[in-house]
Amino acid sequence: MSFLRSLDISATGLIAQKKRIEVVAQNISNAETIITDSGDPYRAKSVVFRESKENKTFSRTLDSFSRPREGSGVEIDNIVEDQTPFKLSYDPTHPLANKDGYVKLSNVNTTEEMLKLMAASRAYEANSMVLTATKTMFSKSLEILK
Repeated sequence: MSFLRSLDISATGLIAQKKRIEVVAQNISNAETIITDSGDPYRAKSVVFRESKENKTFSRTLDSFSRPREGSGVEIDNIVEDQTPFKLSYDPTHPLANKDGYVKLSNVNTTEEMLKLMAASRAYEANSMVLTATKTMFSKSLEILK
């Protein structure tokens, strides 16, 4: 695998984890939002990743069968809403309470979101370290050629 290819793969990981951190931050900041434009409470969102598909010509595709498969990074496939039911809180005095006195609350679980934030942060850090290591190896290779 070339140096530039490994830099590209690490860069896609950084971009993907940055978006994941942004979505988690949005979830945490809206955990107490009980009414949105749709009239329902805020629904937690999650980022779905997939392998990057690079644009290949027909000849490159044929050549790829004779070489070992190489990864091409990660990209964001979709951002999906969590379909778990909303939490219910009994408060008959609340203006948004239903006829039984329950208020629908967001389905964001802040503990889970903090765990997702830690995992995304660690993955971002790992991609950053790979980027730095690759850059160091590249510069050391150039020093050897002098």
